[in-house]
Order: sequence, then C-alpha cells, then structure tokens
Amino acid sequence: MTCETLLTEGAQAIAGESPRLDAELLLSRVTGWTRTSFRAWPERQPTPDALIEYLALVQRRANGEPVAHLLGEQEFWSLALAVNTSTLIPRPDTECLVEAALDLPLPPDAAVLDLGTGTGAIALALASERPGWQIQACDNRESAVALASANAAAHDLAVTVTLSDWFSGLPSKYYNLIISNPPYVADQDEHLTQGDVRFEPLSALVSGPDGLDDIQHLVASAPAWLGPGGWLLIEHGYNQGPAVRRLYSDAGFEQIETRQDYGQRDRFTLGRWNL
Repeated sequence: MTCETLLTEGAQAIAGESPRLDAELLLSRVTGWTRTSFRAWPERQPTPDALIEYLALVQRRANGEPVAHLLGEQEFWSLALAVNTSTLIPRPDTECLVEAALDLPLPPDAAVLDLGTGTGAIALALASERPGWQIQACDNRESAVALASANAAAHDLAVTVTLSDWFSGLPSKYYNLIISNPPYVADQDEHLTQGDVRFEPLSALVSGPDGLDDIQHLVASAPAWLGPGGWLLIEHGYNQGPAVRRLYSDAGFEQIETRQDYGQRDRFTLGRWNL
C-alpha cells in the first residue's frame, strides 16, 4: 500500500480533530520518513514490518490513546519532551505561562520554583530561555520526578527536580517566582470521560468539587516562600478566573491579573507579593 493510501485510510479510521496530522505523525514514526516526503512521494510503500506497526498504532489512536503517548514524546516550547502515562501531556496553551514569566521584571539570577512539574515542561522552557535563573522543580510522584529529570538531562538544562508534595518536601528558601500548572478540574467534570484525558492520571487533573482545592492551597502557602516583590503564576480553568483572583486578593497579593490563552479563554492568574 502506498503512503497516500495509508494516510487516507488512517485518517478515516482515526477521525477526531486532526486525523490527517495524527496519521502522518504515526506513519513518520514507523518509517523514519518526514511528513513533507509523504507529499513529495505519495507513491512510496513502507516495509511490511512498518506497515504492521503503523496499522496497530492507527487502531490504538482510533481507540482514543493520545498521539503523544503513541510517539513517546510531545513538543513544548520547541523542546521534544519524553512523555508517559504518569504525567499530563504538555498543552500548547501552557506556553502562555512561560511567555508571561519571561516578561516579568526578575533578576538575572532569579530563584524560580515550578510546582507539580510533570514532564518538566514549564521549568525546562524557562531554563532554555534564562540560563542564569536558578530553577527548582518538584512533583509528588516519583515517576514524574524521574521523567522530568530525564528530560532535563536530554536537553542539558540546569533544572533541579525533587520529590515533594507541593511545598512540604522543599528546604526553606525564598523565590522570585513560583509557577504552577496544578490540577484544576472538578471531580465530576464530564470532560474527564472524553478525549485524551481518559489516558492521563486523575491525580494530575482533579482537585475537589469545584477544581480549586490545590489552587487554594498554593495561593495560601506561597507567601511564606516568596521574597519581597516575588510573583505567583498559576494556570487554571477558563471559568475559574474570578474565584482565583479572590483567592489572590484574600492572601494579600497585589497587581493581580488574569490573562488568556491562545484561544482567548481565561487561562492563568498572576500576582505580586510585596510584603
């Protein structure tokens, strides 16, 4: 079978939001050929072994498994990050947090803490742009710590990754920036049974009846870990902006602002600690 036939039939089997792209990524993985080559030489035919592997991957994708899990990696901030089922798959909209953090008035040797790092995406993106920053990342799952550490080593980025349940396992220190993409989905949210999230750990998604339990804990705890003028950036759900701003205000933060993601939806809130 030619590449064009395989891609057409694969896209039909996969359906979803980007079936053709998914099929191209899977065929590229098993053949080693680029997606551009599929358009240049649509008549090429994969080896029998590659064909069998591709058809198996298409079936798994059609059953809902995320492409990132099938490929074993996901790109974030132009970094190819290893992924597995122990953490969330990095989302493009989380890059908005990285952009906001890079725009903050922080010193060249800023101390930065990424809480609940997962794959290490946020911490590693920041380290790739600000090599002078002292970046600490943590997660409460050993598998996530191992994964983030491996990603840091693969890209030769100076990020220290430790095991800690939020702040509880960290040595006492003041930070210029605390940043986090914590769980923020309500425990009965209908989206938990849809799409890629079915294959991701619930512990990295769900946070109480309104999705705010972990965010409330982080906002209340962060002032003890922020130096004067330090910033707190937290990702949250599109409809949680008002509630998160109230949490920031009640905790004593200033310059509080909710900003939007690439789809013009409220996505994260930041605030400054001035005491």
